[in-house]
Amino acid sequence: MFFMKIALVHDYLTQLGGAEKVLENFQWVFKKSPIFVLIYDKKKTGHIFSHSKIHTSWLQNLPFSTVKYQWYLMAMPIAQEAYKLDEFDVILSSASSFAKGVRIGDSILHICYCHTPTRYLWHDTQNYVRELGYNEFVKKIIPFFLKRLRNWDFMAAQKVDRFIANSCVVKARIKKYYKRDAQVIYPPVETDKFYIARKLGDYYLTGGRLVSYKRYDLAVRTFNKLGIKLKVFGVGPESKKLRKMAGKNIEFLGEVSDKKKAELYSQCLAFIHPQTED
Repeated sequence: MFFMKIALVHDYLTQLGGAEKVLENFQWVFKKSPIFVLIYDKKKTGHIFSHSKIHTSWLQNLPFSTVKYQWYLMAMPIAQEAYKLDEFDVILSSASSFAKGVRIGDSILHICYCHTPTRYLWHDTQNYVRELGYNEFVKKIIPFFLKRLRNWDFMAAQKVDRFIANSCVVKARIKKYYKRDAQVIYPPVETDKFYIARKLGDYYLTGGRLVSYKRYDLAVRTFNKLGIKLKVFGVGPESKKLRKMAGKNIEFLGEVSDKKKAELYSQCLAFIHPQTED
């Protein structure tokens, strides 16, 4: 496989989460492989992919594409299918939405590492629509467009040669929504970075990307009632809302380094995981 020409395809590089860590590892294994993404926010992710050869779609040139990429949701399938990938032998896509939809010839092998079937199309549509910053009229017509995207997403999944799921939960979702089988390969974890401290702290810990579906609001409300110390790491669109509703016993740490994160894990009484995750 190392003698083949391999292209890495990812949805978009506009944030750093678990999917981007997987992509980082793909790049470490396939060092010479270019990365194709719809949109690339160099300020947010460039320090991780500074040595990568990144190709973006034409969406990159549209106004506010790196900060308001949701505006161009309906154009993303078109942009995804426009990549010129005929020179490659293998496509390895890292997908939680559009990356699985690349258009390639029959002679090219497409392996999709699926983080989840597109969340807002299949099992979290109501929350997605409710939390959009649009007026009620726009929110009422959005489901019509999401239905069209759902049809595209299903058809795109049928063209993938082999699915790999990042968990048994995602494997079941792939079967349920895409009617496809998948093999489970768990994401890599640098276990040697983590350790148990000799002396525990007096706090509980939670954190990650502070987005609505991860339900950090549930953790905050619970610890408000308990009055127990909670530390929250990470940034995201829910940051202001969560800080506003939090009591004095809850501390927000913002974005922390991997070294600091390992220290927080090692000393916490327990890690709080409020969401049904992938």
